[in-house]
Amino acid sequence: MGRTIDDYAYSNGLKNTNSLFKVLFALLTMLICVISTSPIIPFIIIFFIMFLIIFKAKIPYKFYLKFLSVPLFFGILTFLFMTLFFGMMEPWFKINLINIIIYKDGFNLGILVFTRILGGFSCLGFLALTTPMTEIFSLLERFKIPLIILEIAMIMYRYIFVFLEETTNMYQSQKTRLGYQSIKGSFQSLGILAGNLFIRTWIRGEQIYISMESRCYNGSIKSFKTQNSISTKNIVLLISFEFLIIIGTYLTANYKIL
Repeated sequence: MGRTIDDYAYSNGLKNTNSLFKVLFALLTMLICVISTSPIIPFIIIFFIMFLIIFKAKIPYKFYLKFLSVPLFFGILTFLFMTLFFGMMEPWFKINLINIIIYKDGFNLGILVFTRILGGFSCLGFLALTTPMTEIFSLLERFKIPLIILEIAMIMYRYIFVFLEETTNMYQSQKTRLGYQSIKGSFQSLGILAGNLFIRTWIRGEQIYISMESRCYNGSIKSFKTQNSISTKNIVLLISFEFLIIIGTYLTANYKIL
C-alpha cells in the first residue's frame, strides 16, 4: 500500500484526539452495530466512519477503499451464501436454470450480515488508522490486562513489520533480476521467496532479541503511558452519538429491505 496503516496512525488528523475516547467510541459503536436487527443503523455507521476517516482524519480515500477491499470481498461472499442457501418463508424469485429459489428472509439476512461485517470492520479500521498501537497497549495496561498478554501482543505486532520488510526486500530483489517476467518465472520466484522467508525472518528475529538484551531487556517491555482524561466535550459527544444510534436501532428493529 506504499504507506502502511501504522504510518497513518501516527500522522492522521485525529492523532491528537484522546485515545480513550477513540477506543470507547469504536468499541461501543461496533457493539451497537453487531446487535442491530436492521441494516439501517450499520449502513449509517459505515458511512459515518468513512466520513470521519476521509474528511476528519485526512486519510486518502483510495487507501481507505483498498483497506476495505478484503472485508468487502468476504462480506459479498457471505451475502451471496446467505441469499442462496438460507430462508424458507416467502419466495422472492426462482432461477430455473440451476433450480435455486431466493427467499425474502434469506435476502434480508444476507443484507443484515453484510452490513454488520462492514460496520464492525469500519469501527476497528477507525481505531487502527487513527490511534497508534503504543497508545492502545498503554490503555490496555490501564484496564489491567495481564502484562504477559500485552508483551506477547507487542512482540507479535513488531514482528509483523519485520515480516513485511523482509518480504518487500526479497520481492524487490527478485523483481530487479527479472524474476516475475513470465508466469513460470513468477511461480518459481514465489516459491523461492516463500522458502527463504521463514529463515530470513527467524534470523532477523534473533538479531532483534539480541539488540533488546543489549539495551537491558529483562523480560518486561515498558509501554508509553497516556494519562490524559476525556474532556467534557468529548464525553457529551460520545454519549449523544451512542444514544442516537441506540434510539435508531430500537426504531428500525423490524425494518426489512424486502
